[in-house]
This record gives sequence, C-alpha cells and structure tokens, in this order.
Amino acid sequence: MGKYFGTDGFRGEANKTLTADHAFKIGRYLGWYYGKEHKCKVVIGKDTRRSSYMFEYALAAGLTASGADAYLLHVTTTPSVAYVVRTEEFDCGIMISASHNPYYDNGIKLINSRGEKMSEAITDDIEKYLDGLTPELPLSTGEEIGRSVDYVAGRNRYTGYIISLAKHSYKNLKIGIDASNGSTWMLAKNIFDTLGADTYVIGNSPDGVNINLNCGSTHIENLCNLVKEKKLDIGFAFDGDADRCLAVDEKGSVLTGDHILYFCALYMKSKDELDKNTIAATVMSNLGLFKALEKNGINYVKTDVGDRFVYEAMNQNGYCLGGEESGHIIFSKYASTGDGLITAIKIMEVLIESKLPASSLCEAFKTYPQLTVNIKVTDKNAATSDPEVLDAVKKASDKLADNGRILLRKSGTEPVVRVMVEATTDEICVEVANSIADIIKSKCF
Repeated sequence: MGKYFGTDGFRGEANKTLTADHAFKIGRYLGWYYGKEHKCKVVIGKDTRRSSYMFEYALAAGLTASGADAYLLHVTTTPSVAYVVRTEEFDCGIMISASHNPYYDNGIKLINSRGEKMSEAITDDIEKYLDGLTPELPLSTGEEIGRSVDYVAGRNRYTGYIISLAKHSYKNLKIGIDASNGSTWMLAKNIFDTLGADTYVIGNSPDGVNINLNCGSTHIENLCNLVKEKKLDIGFAFDGDADRCLAVDEKGSVLTGDHILYFCALYMKSKDELDKNTIAATVMSNLGLFKALEKNGINYVKTDVGDRFVYEAMNQNGYCLGGEESGHIIFSKYASTGDGLITAIKIMEVLIESKLPASSLCEAFKTYPQLTVNIKVTDKNAATSDPEVLDAVKKASDKLADNGRILLRKSGTEPVVRVMVEATTDEICVEVANSIADIIKSKCF
C-alpha cells in the first residue's frame, strides 16, 4: 500500500484527506499517462454522495486538461465501470465512491483496461505526482484539449448485460431490495422488475448524505424486517457502490458472503462448472465455511483480505468463484470484480433450480461464533509485529486448537488493527479478543 492508495483506492474524508485538488491531479496524470501515443478515453462513474459530483467534475477537468476525453456514466455501480472499461476499449476507468463508508468519506478507485484494479506501479507514480516529486505535466491546448461526454448509454448496456445473465423468469417471486441509498437506487428495481419479480425496495431515496445510513449491507436488519413483514421469498442488500451483496432468506435470517460462496460452490460443482473444484476466500471467512467445503469435497485457498487479492488468486490459478464474507463475490466468468447485482442473479439461479426455500440452502453450514475488535493505533506495523502481542496470540491460538482461530491484521483503509477470534462460544470469543486487544491498547502504539 502507498501513502494515498490503499487496497481499495484513495479513500478518506472529502476535502480533508481526499480533496478536489487531489482529484484534479489524478485526472491530469491519467490523461497524460494513457495519452502519450493516442487520444486517451477514460470512463467515470460515481455513487450518490454529495461530494461525488465535486470529484467527478475535478477528475474530468484534470483529464481534459491533459488532452483525454472523459465519458461520464453518472450515478452507477463500481462493477458497471469495470464492465464498460473492458468491453468498450477504454484506456482506464474511475469510480468515485467510498463503498460502505459514511457519506462524508469518499474515494477514487482506478480500474485498468481489463476491468481490474489498477497496478500499484501506476498508483505509486500518481502518488509521486501528487507530492510534487515529478516534473509538472504539459497542458493540452487548442484542439488537443479533451472533452466531457455524457455516456448514460454505457450504463444502459451494463444493465442489459445483467438482465441477460438470468436463466429464468422471476414471475410469482417476491423479492426485497435494500439499495443503501446508493448506486443501485434505481438500477436494481428496474432489473428485477424486468425479470418479472414482484419487487419491494427500501433505501432508494438518496439525498447526498444518507448513503449507507442505517441501510444496505452494513445495516441489514431493515431488509430482514421487510422480508418477514411482506412474506418475501428472498431479499438482497447492496452497499453504496454495489460491489457487495448480502442476502436474507424467507425467514429473515442473513446469508453472508460465506453462505453465498458455500451454496454457489455446491451448485456449480453439481453442474460441473466449478473450475478446478476450488474456490478462493480470504483469511477472514468463517471457519464454518472451510469445514463445510471440506465435508463436500471442495477445495479452497485463503488469501489476504480484499477483493483485489481474491481476484489475483483466481486469475493466477484459473478459479471461477471467490469472495469475502462481507459480500464481495466474484464470478470470474462474468465479471472482473465483485458485482452485487451479478451475485443476486446467481443466487436466484440456485434458488429457482434447487426448488428449495432460501433457508434450506445452508442447512449443513455451521457458523462459528466470530468477534472482531478494532483498535485505533498510530503505527499498525509496530502493533502487529510486537513480540508480546504475537506471543499472546500464539498462546491463545494453541489453547483454541482445532476449535477456533485468531487473526491479527492491519486495516487496509483505516488506522486500525483488527483482532478477529472464532471459537465454539461467544463468551470465549469475547474473552480471547479482549485479552489481546488490552495488550495492544496498553502499549500505546
């Protein structure tokens, strides 16, 4: 990770950590870098945060000042930007979003021409330019100045693509959606209505400051209540930029990313569609997922936390399914990134073809109690390498043995160290996590 760009782009509080000037300079660099030998084309999407409009204009100004053409998708999802980039020959894409964070945060996610996260080599060079460590870039003049293009057509093509992935009609199915007052606030209902569902939507009244506010995949209790109240067949909750999807079964119980990986893996294996009989998951996935996969003869690999690392493992090894407990699920046959809408479509495929209620899809999956404690620190490296802390983790891990595990890791986006504990009871999780957290706090890293 660099000074500004973490595991999911340049993220921070708007006009404090991440400013309009940063956005302008990022646009300037990308327009210059990709426009050295031809007229550069960059596609930009944004979520519904108030500051997203400011960053959109700043990025477009920087791009056009460097001679690039900026194509504006307007309010759309992160996966839609990745789709448009890789299918319509753009040099790169930019998504303006801080995903599941509160409205006052924002972020700039950079996507390469293959629809993947941009390489660290390029973001490192952008950081040098932001810090004034490289010469100033030339400004385009005259007819070489770039232009901004309204490109809603690109978003519409993405919508058509999502609809085309559905193998069945959703007629007579009652589906709930929590759009998180974010990128899918109109998109999701249009898709499910087109497929014939009786669609119930909440979190679809964005006002610039209510994205992710007590709604969406981080506050899924509202969708649980909707599903139970309206007696729906299933519900889907997205985050602010819709690269995540969690589900709620007909009883109002939450289906996490781990549950989704589990029943999708079983379904794909039964159809002989699970390449190499292996999925990719992160070290934060529940121990119950790994045990359930083992019982069903399905292999798995564990990656570092972040959909970037999941995708890299999938791409390098030829796996077609991977994801995170948080709901980033990647179906690499259809997308180069986590896509909440594709995840929902694939869940519906499993649900319809199994002819089972959603609550039956994970009957054999036993979730281990899990607790994550976040400790604010000023030096994440020191906190996670301290001998006393590591010794405490080892002793607790030895005591848990095969009945649990402990993970100590640095946040990729915040000044936080996370202690995650899984065990057979909630009480053991609390005891172990707090004992390690107390040591970290006492040392004042």
